[in-house]
Amino acid sequence: MIIFAYFYSEPLLKSDLEVSINHFKIERLYHDIGGRNELEKLLKDCEQITPNYLLIRRIEELGNTSESVKSNYQNLTKLGIKIIVLDHHKFKNIDELGCLENTIEIDINDPKLLENISKNKRDVSLEKGQALRRIKALPPPGKAPYGYRRGKESYLIDRSTSPIIKDFFEQFLLFGSLRGAVNYLAKRYGKKISVSTGSRWLKNPVYRGDLRYKNNEIISNTHLPIISREEAAQIDRLLGRNRKLSSKTASAKYSLVGLVSCQKCHNSMIINQVTQRNKKKEYLYIRPQKCPLKPQCKAIAYQQVLTKTIEYICDHFPNKVKKFDPKQIEAYKTNIQEQITEKQDIINQLSSLVQSNILDEQTAQIRRYNLNIEISKLSSKLEQLPPENLKNIAEAVSLPRFWQDLSEAERRFYFREFIRQIYIEQTSKSEWNLEITFII
Repeated sequence: MIIFAYFYSEPLLKSDLEVSINHFKIERLYHDIGGRNELEKLLKDCEQITPNYLLIRRIEELGNTSESVKSNYQNLTKLGIKIIVLDHHKFKNIDELGCLENTIEIDINDPKLLENISKNKRDVSLEKGQALRRIKALPPPGKAPYGYRRGKESYLIDRSTSPIIKDFFEQFLLFGSLRGAVNYLAKRYGKKISVSTGSRWLKNPVYRGDLRYKNNEIISNTHLPIISREEAAQIDRLLGRNRKLSSKTASAKYSLVGLVSCQKCHNSMIINQVTQRNKKKEYLYIRPQKCPLKPQCKAIAYQQVLTKTIEYICDHFPNKVKKFDPKQIEAYKTNIQEQITEKQDIINQLSSLVQSNILDEQTAQIRRYNLNIEISKLSSKLEQLPPENLKNIAEAVSLPRFWQDLSEAERRFYFREFIRQIYIEQTSKSEWNLEITFII
């Protein structure tokens, strides 16, 4: 029994072998990547040595068009070759081939089959076109994101709408509130967007100068950004903090909302507003939500908790930063930068390899594309590192005067930048202690 196998892979689409053939005693394996040289060789070899079986993955792999698929299929079957389409049959080894002798053969003249093959070919052609745009780092098809307009080979900043986007990001960075930034646009510019749209803007790599395609692969530095890398890293940190909070808590009026928990009953603490009848003065208290203990944990004046929080930060945060070893971060940063430089050097050599006929242009483009993706991933790691001016920040926040000049919204921003959780332990009806877990 003689078995041949033929597979076709489109390099632009990363179509690896989907079916294992290790269990079959393959006499000859033909594998085309992009071209059809191996298929032509298969057709000629079959006239010299006719195999009993030809294994293929899909029927449409026998040609570039439905007509060529039909012609090649007919020529092979006329030679008495049994063509087994692996996608149509589930078997594990050569012993199971015998049971396929009586299977119904594919009717290659079936109009529906030919129509389906043509449709698949069109789909592949569209995917190849999109893949070519990816490897050339061209914008994906469709309308340009708000704040940009389409250029010949990249997005161009739209001078009429980009200031609105820039202002939106600045508002979010200033107050850490997505809903607040959305409301600001509606009030200032009359630009009404949903919260979900604002969230997509914050996460969209396009505003950072990068392109993201449908396969979630990102290519960096493809066009001019609207926000800087430092701003983008800060946005990611804020989104990460807010992700752990409810949507209302993330944009709450008071800075401690969502950060405080009761050490005794392990419940999060909420803020209550209390007013006296016929009086405008408002009293704020912070208490555990749904405390299961009896007697329940007592409410504490919000201002007292806020004051002790600031005192704790002033006393402990600078010492926390001192334990932070910048040398380790610097070594990590240097290592990543060396990897980026190494990959950039390879990209710079690709053009000369093409000129020397060592690589063809398409292979070089694919290699350049993959290297750019790796560089983007490494750059993302760099952006997530703690800010270089961490010690300066620690010196600033250790001054009580720094906190006195801030509004509640501004305090909320700084609290969520480096506080993971605030714990309150009530030791008696009137005594309580406060402890903070820092993110660093």
